[in-house]
Amino acid sequence: MKVKKIMVLRLMLSIILIVGLASCSKKSSSKNSSRATGWNVDGKKAGLSNKKQEAGPGLVFVEGGTFTMGKVQDDVMHDWNNAPTQQHVQSFYMDETEVTNFMYLEYLDWLKMVFPPSEENYKNIYEGASPDTLVWRNRLGYNETMTNNYLRHPSYAEYPVVGVNWIQAVEFSKWRTDRVNEAVLEKNGYLKKNAKNTDVSAESSFSTETYLKSPTSTFGGNEEIVLKGGRGSKKAKAPKADKDGKITEEKNVYAQRSSGIVLPEYRLPTEAEWEYAAAADVGQREYNTYKGQKKYPWSGGYTRSGKRQSKGDQLANFKQGNGDYGGIAGWSDDGADITNEVKKYAPNDFGLYDMAGNVAEWVADVYRPIVDNEANDFNYFRGNLYTKNKIGADGKIEIVTKDNIQYDTLSNGRIIARNLPGEIAQVPVDEQETYLRQNFDKSDNINYRDGDKQSTKYYNFGSSDSDDEKSKQEKSMYNSPRHNVTTDSLGKMVRKYDASNKRSTLINDHVRVYKGGSWRDRAYWLDPAQRRYFPQDMATDYIGFRCAMSRVGPKAEKRKSPRN
Repeated sequence: MKVKKIMVLRLMLSIILIVGLASCSKKSSSKNSSRATGWNVDGKKAGLSNKKQEAGPGLVFVEGGTFTMGKVQDDVMHDWNNAPTQQHVQSFYMDETEVTNFMYLEYLDWLKMVFPPSEENYKNIYEGASPDTLVWRNRLGYNETMTNNYLRHPSYAEYPVVGVNWIQAVEFSKWRTDRVNEAVLEKNGYLKKNAKNTDVSAESSFSTETYLKSPTSTFGGNEEIVLKGGRGSKKAKAPKADKDGKITEEKNVYAQRSSGIVLPEYRLPTEAEWEYAAAADVGQREYNTYKGQKKYPWSGGYTRSGKRQSKGDQLANFKQGNGDYGGIAGWSDDGADITNEVKKYAPNDFGLYDMAGNVAEWVADVYRPIVDNEANDFNYFRGNLYTKNKIGADGKIEIVTKDNIQYDTLSNGRIIARNLPGEIAQVPVDEQETYLRQNFDKSDNINYRDGDKQSTKYYNFGSSDSDDEKSKQEKSMYNSPRHNVTTDSLGKMVRKYDASNKRSTLINDHVRVYKGGSWRDRAYWLDPAQRRYFPQDMATDYIGFRCAMSRVGPKAEKRKSPRN
């Protein structure tokens, strides 16, 4: 009898365990959760754990390490811009796939809801964020179907977004940071449930940095939305009473960085991070060395699969040859002629999809022909612009409102919002932060050691800096065209085209690196070490992007074994 009771008890425990695991699996694989923000499109509860830094929605972990950056097997273009250098990249997270049309439309729908383009103050916010759908047009090609349908038709929902310039990609990353952290704080009881949908407006919105610096300024200072001490959460602590039974106000009643629940920002990956993640040499590691050098993100020197089930299939989406973007009808070489749906090809050894082919991708770096590893060989990045929070006349941080929002007119005439209402206004760092420092001495470090006065052939050590602005421009390292677009008092565009015949390069401080081959490129560009550049305020039909996030905490996620 006793044995029978024990067996029944064991059976019941087994059933409970199986049901529990099934429910956990069901929750973790919800198809309704957006890979851009983690929000559930059907309104169900979704969020992140706060025990340690979790991979944000859509991200996978990339363990950092050392690698040879810029090592290519072919250089038929003779660019001489990817000399091999040894670099070390810190651990980080990266988007599993490129940002898709569906993810970007989620961004546009939010902007349209919060900042209605029908209102004069906000019309340039939505228009400035919208992709340029005219990038599909070709003088000698009929592509109007893509012009009209590629961004919004459901058939292209899981295709990578294109027509997005570098600035728009950066702004999307900022928006994504705020939406993800908004959901995290809501889950942990620091924000009113579903306020992100029902209470958000142009005058009442959420910004991660504003919340961390001045929580009472978030959502317009509405205490019914911004909750103290995680009220509404099951983990919230009851207020403490003193000896006389009097309730005292607790300190740190709002979430802070020290709370461990606010995620670092989504951003564009640096060139070094992108190349390291694309090459995924970790798949060829044995003990403490890499066995050989990859030519592509996958092992081997060929673009076709050698596996029995898919033998002969192309491993990426790229141009096969003149007039051949996808093979013959009935048996296509790569399954696509333009872009293709994400996750259609096998991931690399880090679990990242389409690191070769489909679309090329923006990275954060300003382009220069050299990567200066003598100056730095750790987390290399060119493009640092150090800023700080702007302090208003009242001594408090200045929050952007509809009255002080600033817009930039790009060289092609497009108007883009520099910041959104609810964010903290930024200004360059000054002597207060740089005085007697040795690691940086100014806000703008784009030209450091390659573009500044000391880098030019005209530099005369010890001479005075009395040159006027015109002379400095003529003697600058990169003498590129300087087009200028402004608007007059009537709002009409005034274009000033630089027609000088003395310009010798297209490189300047506003061209950004893009990496990886695209559906328009030959296999040559699929090598992760290849690098090209494009103006940051222009868009194409073959450049997209994906986001990254810095790793906080230990370098590795699990114990190591010697071989694997």
